[in-house]
Amino acid sequence: MSQNSGFIESHGLWTDEQRREADELTRRIGKEDLHLIRMAWSDSHGCSRAKAVTVPTFLESLEAGYNINVATTTLDSANARTFDSFTRGGGMGLDEMTGSPNIKIVPDPGTFRVLPWAPGVGWILCDEYFNSGDPFHFSSRQLLRRQLRRLDDRGMAYVVGLEVEWYLLVAAEDRLGEEHLSIPGFRGRPLGTTPVEPGYSYHSESNMDLMQPVLSKLAEAFDKMGMALRSMENEWGPGQVECTFAPQPGLRAADDLLLFRTATKQICRRMGYVATFMCRPALQGYYSSGWHLHQSLVDAKSGRNLLAPESGSGSGAGRGAGAGRGEAPLSALGMNYLGGLMAHGVACTAFTTPTVNGYRRFRPNSLAPDRVCWANDHRGAMLRVLGAEGAAAARIENRVGEPAANPYLYMACQIVAGLDGIDNATDPGPQDDEPYASDRTLLPTSLQAALDALDNEALFRDQFGDVFMDYYLRLKRNELGRFLSYLEEQGSSLDGLGEETTQWEQNEYFDFF
Repeated sequence: MSQNSGFIESHGLWTDEQRREADELTRRIGKEDLHLIRMAWSDSHGCSRAKAVTVPTFLESLEAGYNINVATTTLDSANARTFDSFTRGGGMGLDEMTGSPNIKIVPDPGTFRVLPWAPGVGWILCDEYFNSGDPFHFSSRQLLRRQLRRLDDRGMAYVVGLEVEWYLLVAAEDRLGEEHLSIPGFRGRPLGTTPVEPGYSYHSESNMDLMQPVLSKLAEAFDKMGMALRSMENEWGPGQVECTFAPQPGLRAADDLLLFRTATKQICRRMGYVATFMCRPALQGYYSSGWHLHQSLVDAKSGRNLLAPESGSGSGAGRGAGAGRGEAPLSALGMNYLGGLMAHGVACTAFTTPTVNGYRRFRPNSLAPDRVCWANDHRGAMLRVLGAEGAAAARIENRVGEPAANPYLYMACQIVAGLDGIDNATDPGPQDDEPYASDRTLLPTSLQAALDALDNEALFRDQFGDVFMDYYLRLKRNELGRFLSYLEEQGSSLDGLGEETTQWEQNEYFDFF
């Protein structure tokens, strides 16, 4: 055993439940015919990064953790180096980041899966730590854990249902050429594709059947991996698919979203197809994709839905103006949580919609929001409330997110905003019967505006910390800066940006997400 043996135990990084899961996993590994385990972690963009290790090495990591480089943290969405890693402080003013050092990834035993499409290969999610045992500053999974602990301290838990749109296409090229190759800070052209179905025949069974061979393989794989798939359907654009998943505890839902995206891309590619979670691909006739986050708070012990309106309740805290017409659709706590999402909705967009491309969704009468508003069961609102007296499944559906969002940051920012609403008894105001005509704050129209709004929001600095916030803003502004340089080269600007997705966006996001 290495000299770092006992790292997990000595720093108390696992709960009792994780220790039990690790013991069971050790026994299971001995029975499975595995030759490699992918030790995966989420980068700051919410994309899965991994190292494949042998079974003996993996079993050692269940005691000692495993060394990785911090490099993936320092790169933006095209792997452009954003921080001067080899200067003192790593370009971040942090001595512990000097010289691109190693950190530890610690497997989370409960996330282990055997990959159905990759025989003999296991997969497990890991958490990042410094060698001191302190959580890694820039781990988005750690940030979500922290917010979930805040809820747990109040006797509450976070429950999430996933509803994600993406595109399935046929690969029209079978090999990479020079034009496909990337360099740091510049992504080559993605593989050419053709549509898998003609599109714009919402819920057409015949069009869905054209995609059935792929959808069946995906459904089979998700089932084998224990993912709670509920439905798959053809959406609006050509090859646009929506997948929904049953409600899960917050961390499990975020983990499943990360695995869902990476599994979908890998399975489709092996079958000669291409899957992309880019919001609006630069392809003729393609419609923007969204990620709708269904969220509720429950009592941690009983599981009772805390957003469900109390039986026979009248107006009360967070209800008077919030009710709009008739009784409020949520409990008083739920209306205040909703109020927090409203109050911080603009700043949250830098997490819910973190790409240049995602802001092409925010159009009037588009099934995507264009302003911060709420309504009861109205798909034009940013926050669609689904609740009524006796509604055990009462929840808030946030429709602002894009499918490329980092799931950990998306969910964490919702908890931060919602708890602030609860703590300050924030009233969301009346519901909006005409969401696209309401007198509400407009959503940012660009990533630049969203980042500026986030930079000016003290709440997220308080909860995520200055170190993470300065890092995240710099990382995303580096990505934005490359786009602005491209526009300048094209003789354009953000103000003069047309309706059509640019080639830069297609290169940057189509394969990455």
